[in-house]
Amino acid sequence: MPIHCKRAYAPASADDGQRFLVDRLWPRGVSHERLQAQWLKDVAPSNELRQWFDHRADRWEEFRQRYWRELAAQPQLLAPLRDALAAGPVTLVYGARDTEHNQAVALRDYLLAHPRRAP
Repeated sequence: MPIHCKRAYAPASADDGQRFLVDRLWPRGVSHERLQAQWLKDVAPSNELRQWFDHRADRWEEFRQRYWRELAAQPQLLAPLRDALAAGPVTLVYGARDTEHNQAVALRDYLLAHPRRAP
């Protein structure tokens, strides 16, 4: 189940598979055509959590725990990602500068730790 994370400002590539923007806000200066991604705004952290985190590395572990609780509370929001993963590679697109401490990384880790259960 290949899940990649890529900044919105990096060009799309053939290896990306299906691309999903997982930010609550659209990245500045990036057109829809250039991004080539489906926007999953509701999968992104809540506004309150996003603002509290403020991309501070010292809050990373707490952010990750809180974000995972938000995801667990609304598992239906992950259906498009899980469906896409069943078909091939997926790239989670984000706008943050920090490539290690952002919601796409936390979401990727969540999806890997909580795979879709067989019916």
